[in-house]
Amino acid sequence: MSQSRKVIVIGAGPAGYVCAIRLAQLGQQVTVVEKEFLGGTCLNVGCIPSKAMIAAGTLVDRIAHASAMGIETTGVRVEIEKLVQWKAGIVARLTGGVGGLLKNHKVEVVMGAASLVDRNTVSVTTKQGTQVLKADDIVLATGSIPIEIPGFKFDEDQVWSSTGALAPKRLPKHLVVIGGGYIGLELGMMYRKLGSEVTVLEATAGALPGQDRDCVKVIERSLKKQGIKLMTEVFAQGFERKGGESHVRVKNKTGEATIVCDQIVSTVGRRPYSAGLALDKAGLAVDAKGFLAVDRQMRTQVANIYAIGDLAGQPMLAHKGSREGLVAAAVIAGKPEKYDVRCVPAVIFTAPEMASVGKLESELDLEKRAYKTGSFPFAASGRAMSLMETDGFVKVVADARTDEVLGVHMVGPEVTELIAEAALAIELGATAEDLARTIHAHPTLPEAMMEAAEAVHGMAVHIFQKPTAGAGPAGH
Repeated sequence: MSQSRKVIVIGAGPAGYVCAIRLAQLGQQVTVVEKEFLGGTCLNVGCIPSKAMIAAGTLVDRIAHASAMGIETTGVRVEIEKLVQWKAGIVARLTGGVGGLLKNHKVEVVMGAASLVDRNTVSVTTKQGTQVLKADDIVLATGSIPIEIPGFKFDEDQVWSSTGALAPKRLPKHLVVIGGGYIGLELGMMYRKLGSEVTVLEATAGALPGQDRDCVKVIERSLKKQGIKLMTEVFAQGFERKGGESHVRVKNKTGEATIVCDQIVSTVGRRPYSAGLALDKAGLAVDAKGFLAVDRQMRTQVANIYAIGDLAGQPMLAHKGSREGLVAAAVIAGKPEKYDVRCVPAVIFTAPEMASVGKLESELDLEKRAYKTGSFPFAASGRAMSLMETDGFVKVVADARTDEVLGVHMVGPEVTELIAEAALAIELGATAEDLARTIHAHPTLPEAMMEAAEAVHGMAVHIFQKPTAGAGPAGH
C-alpha cells in the first residue's frame, strides 16, 4: 500500500461517491464536496425516481389488461400526490444509504459549491461561510444538467425539465414532450400509462436516434399502439399561454402548426456541468462540447487532477461514471489500473424495454467489417407469453470470420436485466457458439439470448430458419 494521500472529490453522484468510498477502502484521506444532495442527479432526480414512477405506470397498465387473465378490476385511479411521496421515500432511503456509507468509511462530507484555487486547493462556499481545503489529488465528478432550448426556459411549472416531470403536482391532460430520445420516451410512456394524452416532438427522422433501428421500429409501433403521437422532423419554436393552456408552435418541412396542451417537458439532452469550478485557475479547460479530456487513468492534463462521469465524456451514463470512479481511486492509491472496458451497456425503460451493448450494425458497415446476425422473437418465448409481453426480440451480432460476439441489441420484456449477460460475453471475448452452448434455464426470458446465438448459425430450434449451405459452426 502506498502512502495515504489527501483527496478531494467534487461531486457526490454515482461517479463521485463510488470513487470516494473506494479511495477510503484503499486507505486514502477523503473529503467529498457536494453542492446539492448526496447521490447526485441519478439518485435524486434522475435514474432512480424515474424508474420508480415508470414502475407505477407499468403496474397501472398491467392492471388495465388483467382481464385477459380472467382478473377483473374496477375503480383503479392514480393519486399523484401519494405516488410522488412513495417515489420520494425510495430516494430518501437510497441517499440516506449513501450518506451512511460515506460516514462508515470515514469520508468527510462538506456541503457547498466548490471552485478550484489552484491544482491543490479548493474553495468551498457553504451556508456557514467559505472553507479552503488542501489536497494532494482532486477528482472532478460534477455530472451534467439538462439542456435548455430557446423559447422553452425551465420554470418547472409550465415547462418541465426531467426534474420537474418527476415531481408533478398534478397529472397533465395533454403532455407535449420535446425530444424523442430515451429520456423523452421514458417520461412520455410513463405519463401515457398514468392517463395523460402525449405528443412527442423529435427533430430527426425517427425516435431514439443513434440506437439499433430494428429495435426502434418496435418502440415506434408501441408508441402508436399506446396512442402516443410521434411527430418527426419537427422543431419546437416556442409557446404562448392562452386561457390556462400552452400553445406550442412547431415547424416542419411543410410549414408551421400549433399544438395545444396543458404541460410541456423538454428533454433534448444533457450537457456536462462545470459552471463555477474555475477550471482555468488549475490550468484546465473544457472542449467545445463541455467535456474535460482524460487519459485511460482518468487524469486530466494536470497530473493530480482527475475527471470522471459525465464531465469526462460520452457515454453519459451512471454506470460508466461509477467504473471511472473506481479506476481513478485505484490510480490515486498507487495501483496499476486503467479504464479498459470493451463495452458499456445502455438500457432504456420504454414499453417495451430496450437495451444494447457493443457494436451496432451501422457501425460495422462503416468499418467494412463482415458480420453475421441472429434474432429470436419473444413471441416464441413461453415465458414472455406467460407475462403477456411478446413484442420484441434479441439480436446477436457476431464477427463473420471468428464468431466473436460484437454486439447484442434487445427490445422486449425485462431486457434491461438480460443485457448483463451480453455485456459479460463481449467483455470476455465469447463467441456466438459459446452463448449457444451455455445451458439457459427453462422457462426463462434469457433463453431468447441462447436461441438468438443459435440463429447466428441458422440453428435456432424454436423458430424456423430457411436452411443455408454450411449452417452451423464447427461442432454443430
